[in-house]
Amino acid sequence: MTEQTTRFCLVRHGETDWNAEQRMQGHQDLPLNADGLAQAQEAGRYFIGLPVTALYSSDLLRAQQTAQPIAAALKLPMTLLHELRERNYGRCEGLIRSDVLARYPEDALALRERHADYVLPGGESLRQHQKRVLDVFARLACEHRGQTLVVVTHGGVLDLVYRRASGMALEQARDFLIPNTGISWLSLWGDQWTIERWADTSHLVAKAAIEVTANF
Repeated sequence: MTEQTTRFCLVRHGETDWNAEQRMQGHQDLPLNADGLAQAQEAGRYFIGLPVTALYSSDLLRAQQTAQPIAAALKLPMTLLHELRERNYGRCEGLIRSDVLARYPEDALALRERHADYVLPGGESLRQHQKRVLDVFARLACEHRGQTLVVVTHGGVLDLVYRRASGMALEQARDFLIPNTGISWLSLWGDQWTIERWADTSHLVAKAAIEVTANF
């Protein structure tokens, strides 16, 4: 790690009822369920004693509730950023995949095949979401050169970060895990993204993390 390198510790939010039901959450502001709250407490203990400069979180409630025990462990304030939100799924939010297929087959096709420039009605495209996410990470890296940050966010955000760091195409099917309260480490130096560790769930003891195939 050089003086110009920013290290990011990324945490996906804990489980919600819609995660368990595999419903698209997007910008819907749902709380953690009981399992998600337990996961957040366990994630918080991971950070006790870690040297961290700042804590950032999506402003959606499920991320904030996950970040609260981390803030307590680090003794740091939580800074909320709307740019760290999940993708806006528009009219598909609240639906499971079979519902989308029945009601909006064109949306279902775009989601299944990961059409990067298809704008979900009332929502955003995958590429629009990617720009929002990569822009905020570049800004944080510039503001915190040589420092370590914790970022609590969403599955779709982590998907995009992994793809940028690994060179994986937006349209390629996901072949990596993004479990609830999984902890990942990566570093950013200029345009160089390096994954150090991905989707660690060794801190979870109350319940195994649920991995859903969608980003919701």
